[in-house]
Amino acid sequence: MAAKPPCRFPWLLLCLLLCVPAAKGLVRMDVFLGYDGVIAEGSWFPVAVEVENDGPGFVGAFQLSPGQYGEGQTRVMAIELPTSTVKRFILPVYGSSRYRSTWDARIVDEKGKVRAESLSIQMRRQIQGDLPIVGAVARTATGIPVLPEVRSKQNDWQPAVARLQPVLFPDTPIAMEGLRAIYLNSEKALDLKLNQVNALIAWLNAGGHLIVGVEQIIHVNGNEWLKRLLPCELDTLATTTNHGSLQEWVRSNRRYDGLEYSFVDFRTSRRRGSSTTSQTPRFSNPFENLSRDSAFEEAALQVASGTLRDAEVLIGPKEAPLALMARRGRGQITVLMFSPELEPFLSWKNRAHFWAKLSDLPPETLVTDQYQRYQPYSIDGVFGVMVDSKQVRKLPVFWLLLLLVGYLAVIGPLDQYWLKKINRQMLTWLTFPVYVVCFSALIYLIGYRLRAGETEWNELHVVDVFPMGGQTDQRGWTFGSIYSPVNARYKLAGDHPFASLRGEYMRNYYRGGQEATKANIEQRGNTYAAEVSVPVWTSQLFVSDWWRRSEPPLGFGIVADQSAWQLTVTNRLKTRVEQLRLFVDGRAFDLGNLGGQETKSFTARAGTGETLENYALRNGNQFFHAVQQRQQAFGQTFAMGDVPNSAMAASFVSFLKEGSGPYGSGSFMAPRAFELTDTIDHGDAVLMAWVPNHAPGKSMSQFSARRTHHDTLFRLSTPVK
Repeated sequence: MAAKPPCRFPWLLLCLLLCVPAAKGLVRMDVFLGYDGVIAEGSWFPVAVEVENDGPGFVGAFQLSPGQYGEGQTRVMAIELPTSTVKRFILPVYGSSRYRSTWDARIVDEKGKVRAESLSIQMRRQIQGDLPIVGAVARTATGIPVLPEVRSKQNDWQPAVARLQPVLFPDTPIAMEGLRAIYLNSEKALDLKLNQVNALIAWLNAGGHLIVGVEQIIHVNGNEWLKRLLPCELDTLATTTNHGSLQEWVRSNRRYDGLEYSFVDFRTSRRRGSSTTSQTPRFSNPFENLSRDSAFEEAALQVASGTLRDAEVLIGPKEAPLALMARRGRGQITVLMFSPELEPFLSWKNRAHFWAKLSDLPPETLVTDQYQRYQPYSIDGVFGVMVDSKQVRKLPVFWLLLLLVGYLAVIGPLDQYWLKKINRQMLTWLTFPVYVVCFSALIYLIGYRLRAGETEWNELHVVDVFPMGGQTDQRGWTFGSIYSPVNARYKLAGDHPFASLRGEYMRNYYRGGQEATKANIEQRGNTYAAEVSVPVWTSQLFVSDWWRRSEPPLGFGIVADQSAWQLTVTNRLKTRVEQLRLFVDGRAFDLGNLGGQETKSFTARAGTGETLENYALRNGNQFFHAVQQRQQAFGQTFAMGDVPNSAMAASFVSFLKEGSGPYGSGSFMAPRAFELTDTIDHGDAVLMAWVPNHAPGKSMSQFSARRTHHDTLFRLSTPVK
């Protein structure tokens, strides 16, 4: 009897099982969410990705999809991975959820096969948008800023410090907007690349706070961009024991920007810096009782010195300052003339409170565990009302109830009455479906008459203009609304060097904060192309955040004397400015209009015009009702009356407060760079220009619409000479 050949099947199966994991391991992917795992609610944050391919090369795509909360926005980026390569890139992503959400990341090849994936990625922490996230580009891990423990024990009400590695530092200013302040060690500044430096300066000009710690003078003088950015010329470095002014500043009422705290009870304060009456509850300075650290004050501190350019002294005497500050656009640069990463500062007992003041931590958080500045609505909803299609009308609740009563009356007593009268009660099995069909047709007809229309695309651009030599940096928000008469997909694309798309941020009592739209967004370098989905008979809002550098659209200069402000405005556009308003010293002035390519001088006299608070309340009190009505399927159809002034008033929403009570009923949540109240508080003048039928660049719509409209609001700010 012949022997059976040996069975090779188990060996083949074993080889396959061993080869499959090896093949999957050829592509390694690491995903880093936020700023060292920390993000802020309702704000952009970076997602840094590192991909290593040890196998055959391929062209694929990176996909990032949200998990349970904020679903609907999927971001994709094409990526080419040759053999034995490592690639790093950063995507700006919008934090649309109030709760800690998860993300799924995948690398797929050209055939759609998943080559690497990481599911349910969770950030380390998510905090409320009113609290600071401080980024730290520090030389040592022990040298990063620290903050004192706040009274609240809730995790999302704790401020955060995030260490930023230069290799993962964002290279787009949009991805940096979740940071309140950035500490930069002078030595680590040498490690930043050109695109990272440009993003940092753009973020600073738009309202960021850059804190530079000087460790060695060569780090500054040998770094051209940092040397030019600083408001001083450094020349010597020496040690001193005369640094008691650090302790004095921490215990004082003086803030990081040179202004003073009011220490008004946050439950009754409309906004920081607002005027208060003698009856307004106040709390004591939480810093004034800090104990002195004699060991720190007796130790020698290494301090740099030099010549001041445009700097003001923040801490210390003018002849030997310890900290300087200067304005950069709408932001501030603070220069620590010492290194906070060296002794004796590292061992200073009040080091955490020093960083608390410098990073603008609300002092209320150190006083009470009930700190909340409730903001139940998003500013997106206000602009949504301005650009929504007027073709959409709502069915009033009265008519809805009347239709419901009529339906119940027909299928109930009326049906029973006439069937009983003809003695054909069994026919109800036929009449009831007929009633359903008839009322369904009636409801469809009503909906068609109220909502049917033509495809419509409306854009409203809000553009901040920052002078940069002979050109300007422009930071823009484009609020675009699509009305669709059918279930359809529409293509959008960014036209600016830095741009990213998000859906409307829905923040109200019930939703808890989320994006309300669905889109597939392909990030193409620093801009995007997207396909969005819009249901039938609805108007949906999409927001494009962008940056660009271009020729100045307007010129603005202002000089003050004892009784008036003299200003000159130049319109470099060919389009006429219909409404021009000046906001300065807590007042609003109507300057009329300005023709295309026209220059005009104006005089705004002190004591005239309208108070800024009255202007914001007069034009903004309708915002609450407008947003509420817009979020309801039935009710009144609300149309914003004076759109130009409403758009201008949206820049000062911190004046608005709905309802009453010890905590108020809240206000609107706006991006930190959007609110201009602090700019006025710092003594700057703000000029706003409404330009109808104008867009700063190509439209982001890539489809044809029967109805289109474009308006632009330019915002310029400058110190008053």
